[in-house]
Amino acid sequence: MSTHHEFYLERAAEARRDASQTPLQNVRDRCLRAAEAWEQMAARVERTGRMRAETEAKKAAALAEAQ
Repeated sequence: MSTHHEFYLERAAEARRDASQTPLQNVRDRCLRAAEAWEQMAARVERTGRMRAETEAKKAAALAEAQ
């Protein structure tokens, strides 16, 4: 999970850097939209990982309780 999360955050930072360096408004807007999309993907991966961990913990607890 963290590999994807880090990758997405790196791409978001790169897009924001590109946005800050371009003199063209339309390119800046495109880069900022891309950064937002990368950040949303990072948040989704993080949320999915958290939910997966919670589900696995519940399953492990139920299994331990059944034994």
